[in-house]
Amino acid sequence: MTSTQDQGVSPERVAEPQADDLATSKAVTLLQRVILPRPGDPSKVRSLYLDEGKAKRVRSSGREVATIAAGNEVSFAAYFNAFPASYWRRWTVLGSVVLKLQVSGPGRVDVYRSKADGSIIHVTGTTTKGDDRTVEFDLDLTPFEDGGWYWFDVTADDGTLTVQRAGWWAPEAPAHETRLSVGICTFNRPTDCVAALEALASDEVVADLIDTVVVADQGNKKVRDAARFGAVEDALGSKLRLVEQPNLGGSGGFSRTMYEMLQTQATHHILLDDDVQLEPDSIARLFAFARYAKRPMLVGGQMLALQDRSVLHTMGEVVARDKFFWRAAPNTEYAHDFAKKSLRRSPDLHRRIDVDYTGWWMCLIPREVVERTGLALPLFIKWDDAEYGIRAGENGYPTATLPGVAVWHLSWSDKDDTAGWQAYFHTRNRLVAAALHTPYKRGGKLLQDTFKFDLKFLIMLQYATASLHHRAYEDFLAGPERLFPILPTALPVALEHQGDYPDGQIIPSSSDLPLPSMGAIKAERFMKPPTTPVTIGRTLGAALVHNLRPAKPQAQDVPEMNIAAQDARWFLLSRLDSATVGTADGRGVTFRRREPDTFWRMLRHSVRTHVTLYREFPRLSAQYRAHLEQLTSPASWAKAFEVTDA
Repeated sequence: MTSTQDQGVSPERVAEPQADDLATSKAVTLLQRVILPRPGDPSKVRSLYLDEGKAKRVRSSGREVATIAAGNEVSFAAYFNAFPASYWRRWTVLGSVVLKLQVSGPGRVDVYRSKADGSIIHVTGTTTKGDDRTVEFDLDLTPFEDGGWYWFDVTADDGTLTVQRAGWWAPEAPAHETRLSVGICTFNRPTDCVAALEALASDEVVADLIDTVVVADQGNKKVRDAARFGAVEDALGSKLRLVEQPNLGGSGGFSRTMYEMLQTQATHHILLDDDVQLEPDSIARLFAFARYAKRPMLVGGQMLALQDRSVLHTMGEVVARDKFFWRAAPNTEYAHDFAKKSLRRSPDLHRRIDVDYTGWWMCLIPREVVERTGLALPLFIKWDDAEYGIRAGENGYPTATLPGVAVWHLSWSDKDDTAGWQAYFHTRNRLVAAALHTPYKRGGKLLQDTFKFDLKFLIMLQYATASLHHRAYEDFLAGPERLFPILPTALPVALEHQGDYPDGQIIPSSSDLPLPSMGAIKAERFMKPPTTPVTIGRTLGAALVHNLRPAKPQAQDVPEMNIAAQDARWFLLSRLDSATVGTADGRGVTFRRREPDTFWRMLRHSVRTHVTLYREFPRLSAQYRAHLEQLTSPASWAKAFEVTDA
C-alpha cells in the first residue's frame, strides 16, 4: 500500500506506517469527537454520522463506540464526523491536526482527504491486529486553502473491528486561557428550552467546558415551571442563570444574555435558539475553533432541517449590498439531503464557503467583539443577526459558518415570514440595517426593491401585509430615537393591525367557505406563468387594468379558487377577485378579496412614501450611524431592561 501526499509535487512511494509506530502521543487538545447515531435513529439520520453504503449496519454500544462486522467497510466521511480541514486551515493557527482512535480487531484504517473540487486522495493508512491499541495520524493542513475535508474509512477483515474514542485533536494547547458561556433566548417554549439545557448538562465533555448558562425567559409560560426543569437546574447548579423579562424579541433576549455574560469572566459566548434540537458536540467544536482562531471572530453553526433531519437546509448566508437583502452565500447548495447523496459524492460541499454573517440559532461571539461593537440593535426580531455580522466585519472581526457544527431547526419552507405581522419587522429592520451599512448614498436598489414588494403584495390581494410595510416605513422615517421606545410595543401593534384586512385573518380550512366558483380547466390556464419580459409586462399591465374594474359582488362571499400555498403567485392572484390561499405551515387558509379602492389608495401611498424615503435616505443614514453606539451599548440596553423589569 502506498501513501499519496499532494503537496504541489509529484507523489512518491513511502513505507506504510505500522500500527505500533502510530501509537504516539501527539494529540493535545480535543477539537471534534467522532460520534455515532443515537439508538433508534432512522437510516436518514444515520447518514449524517456514517457512510455505510452497502455494508452491514454498524453496531454501537455508545455514541463513541463503533463495531464493524467482518468483511465490511464503513466510511466516516459524513457530515458530523469528517473534519472540515479547509476552515481550520483558513481561520486558525493550526498547521496540522491529529486523528486519534482506539481500535481492536483485524482490519484496516485508511485516511483520505478531498480537494476543493471534491476529488478524493488517499493520504495514509495502517493495518490493525486483534489487540486493543491507540493509533494517531499526524495530518498536514497545508493543502486545504480553497477547500477540502479529512476523513477515515475502516475495513474489518476476518473478525469484527471496533473503533472507540476516535477524535480530531490539536497537537498544541490554545495560546490563551478561555472560558465559555451559553445564552438561550426563549419565548413560551419551556419544554424545548429545558431539552436544550438537558443536552448541555448531560454531555460530560460539553458540560465541563461551560462556565455559565444564561436563559432569557420572555414568555408567560415559564421555564421554571416546566416538568424537568428542577432536574436540569440541579445538574447545572451554579452555572445556570435564569433571567425573566417581558418579551423584547430575539434582539432583546439575546442582548440580555450578552449583557449577563459581561458580568462573568467568560471570554466567549454562544447564542442558542430555544426551538432547536442540539447535537451537543457542536458546542465543543465551536468553542475549540474559536480558541485556535488567528483573531477573534464570530463562528456559527449551520442549519439542518428539523422536519427532514438528514437535510442540510443552509450552509451560510451573505447580504447582497445592491438590494441589501440576504441570500445564500456563493457556491452553496440549498437543502442537500445526505441520505440521498453522501459527502464523498457531493463535490459542491467541499469548497470553503465565506459568509457575511451567521444565524443566531447557533452563533459564538467573543467577548472582545461584544465589548468593542456592542450588543444587538433593538429590532425585536429579523435582521439583528445579519446586522451584527456585518457590523463585526466592519470592525475587523470576520465570520465563519463551520461545517460539522449544526442544530436541527424548523426550516424556512414551513413558514412565510414575509407576510403577516413579521412583514413589519422584515421591512423596517432591513431599512435600518441598510442605513447603517449600505455603501450607496441612497441605498442602491433597496428602495426600488421595497416598492416592487409593495406592488407585488397589492396585486396578490395582501393588503394587510402592504399596510404593515407602510407602518414600517413610518417608523424608519421617525429615526433611531424611536427604536428603543417602541421595542416593547412593536409586536402587539403589528399583531393588532395584521387583522385590519381579510388576508391577515386565518380561517381553519377552505371547507369552512363555499366551494370555489371557477372551474378547474380555467383555473389551470391561469396558473401558467409568464416567462418573457413581454409576457411579464403584459400580465402586470392587465393586473393594473383589472384593479380599475369593480370586483364581482359574489366573489366577496364565494372564493373563485382554492390555492395551495406553493401556487400563490402574483400572475395568478392578479387575475382573481377572491381566493383562499393556504398558509405556509398548512394549518389554515386566508380568504383574500380584491378591493380596487384599497389597491389604488395603498399604491399611491407607497409611491409618495418611496419618494420621501429616496429624498431623506442620506440624512437618515447619517443619523442612524451617529446613533449606532448608543443603540447597541450595554448601558442603553440596561435601561431598557430596568424599565421593562419594573
